[in-house]
Amino acid sequence: MTKTALVTGASSGIGRATAAAFLRRDWTVHATAREADDVADLADAGCATAELDVTDDAQVDRVVDRVLEETGRIDCLVNNAGYGQYGPVEDVPLDALHDQFDVNVYGPHRMVRAVLPHMRRRERGTVVTISSPQARVTTAGGGPYAASKAAVESLSDALRVEADEYGIDVVVVEPGPVRTAFGDRAEDQLRRLERRGNYESVYDLIEGSTVLASGGDVGLHPSEVGRVVVDAASTSDPDPRYVVGTTARLVAASRHLPDRWRDGASRLVRWLVS
Repeated sequence: MTKTALVTGASSGIGRATAAAFLRRDWTVHATAREADDVADLADAGCATAELDVTDDAQVDRVVDRVLEETGRIDCLVNNAGYGQYGPVEDVPLDALHDQFDVNVYGPHRMVRAVLPHMRRRERGTVVTISSPQARVTTAGGGPYAASKAAVESLSDALRVEADEYGIDVVVVEPGPVRTAFGDRAEDQLRRLERRGNYESVYDLIEGSTVLASGGDVGLHPSEVGRVVVDAASTSDPDPRYVVGTTARLVAASRHLPDRWRDGASRLVRWLVS
């Protein structure tokens, strides 16, 4: 019987590429997004589509119930929906930090709680969560986003051990800069900040980085990440983590440096861009 994948945040970028990659492997794909119109063309390509805001409990339950009613199974949940809230910690208002965690942490948690009872009964399934190397190495201006990814990775690490006895695999994928619209929303979120003129070098660092350029010309193509997700979902013994791309591997490796060295490197970069 054909396997089924449920993908959140499939309107563009990694989510859309992942849905397409699953289709190429002959999976049944349910592609979701906050706005149904944003995934309408994926329906033409062969996906089942639905409106899904991962911050809405009722929508989460409704979509999961629909997938199970139509297919009888969810073999892979891909927690991809998310965005980046950047800015100096002092300038980030509490409601902006809450919204960041509501989407990037509580959203995957809602999805897991809705899907896991089914996977547990079948004693099989894979949960893949898209994270970032910033979960392990944080830089000035990246605190809110990095904190959300660190939190969701900690939840994933715990769940991986907890769900193992039920035959459920839990995987984290950490891509480097990807050529997506990620930077567009991150730039919009910067406008929410209480910018008081105290951290202009940090703002210069954010605005001069590949974050707002969405990877620029050197970023990964979303399909490269999509292939990794599908490979992880298709193997019987996936790795706990997949670090995708040279930049991501370099960032991940830098976590082994002494904290003072990393802080010094960050100060140097801020000086160079200011």
